Amino acid sequence: MKPHFSNPADIKVAVVGYGGIYNMGRIHLLDVQNAGMTPRAVVELDAARLALAPQDFPGIQTYTSMETMLAESDANLVILITPHNTHAPLALQCIAAWRHVVCEKPFAVTTEECDAMIAAAQQAGVMVSTFHNRHWDGSVMNALEVLKSGRLGEIVRVEAHMGQRQKPGDVWRGSKSISGGILYDLGVHLLEYSLQLINSEITEVTGFSKRGFWAPETRWKDDTIEDEAFAVVRFKSGVWLTLCITHIDSLPKRGFVEVTGTKGSLWWDYEKHEIVTRDGNTSTVVQGRNPKEQWENYYANIADHLSKGVPLVITPEWARRPIHILDLANQSAAQGKSLPARYS
Repeated sequence: MKPHFSNPADIKVAVVGYGGIYNMGRIHLLDVQNAGMTPRAVVELDAARLALAPQDFPGIQTYTSMETMLAESDANLVILITPHNTHAPLALQCIAAWRHVVCEKPFAVTTEECDAMIAAAQQAGVMVSTFHNRHWDGSVMNALEVLKSGRLGEIVRVEAHMGQRQKPGDVWRGSKSISGGILYDLGVHLLEYSLQLINSEITEVTGFSKRGFWAPETRWKDDTIEDEAFAVVRFKSGVWLTLCITHIDSLPKRGFVEVTGTKGSLWWDYEKHEIVTRDGNTSTVVQGRNPKEQWENYYANIADHLSKGVPLVITPEWARRPIHILDLANQSAAQGKSLPARYS
């Protein structure tokens, strides 16, 4: 994409969603401000939350509908901080108004939604990306260095997992139809990590799920997310990946990700990691702290892409890869069979 702006300050940013959970609207606007872009507008249905935006960013425009913002504001980059099933329709609406778009992760719920967003953005000549700031987590940056060093040998498998026995909450993330399912929240982070580590084409996905245990106790009843879901991803290179997110495991596994290679294994959580190698009957365990995350790189790259033509790191095609896996895992679990991948 050719640069659209002479400098980052010309990129005027609107956020859709200024809700109270994690205060993500404020965080996004602070991040774009630190990257040299200009906070311009906030869209929020909750009047109390909307009233906070001018306190956080004096002079910012405030709206109660995205339609009004698109009609009246000169914001040219829109960040969507909304429930998962709204990402695609809202993004398409923004793209039709020739705005650049950043979606909170996950990019969308289905592969078809991703395809529609990519095609629309290409036709309109605008950028669409997903806020995969955890692409720059210290844990995965360290893992990439360990793999590059050869200490693990050839990768055989990657196992990603999170969760424990805990009833899903009554917020929208507990709804299958709104969130996409249990794999779509934390799972998309773990998949994005894993896809950085496995340099190969996706060939097949198998999904498994258990539903109905927590549902009677939740607000969402039959629409409650899965109690546990599990995906197995086969790659052309022969490497395989497993992903498990659970709300029923009484013996949760430690850490987030385990990488098994022919020479050693790597385990990590957010703060620390272990490298285990074995020589005969002797195991060597090297423990370490992960380097600091570099989340600021995400919006720095967006600003550089739009103002200098620097290549986009989190392209929509890259963001589609984990969604394609999740979509196929959902379909596979429902159909009881493995499904071939359409995108590598």
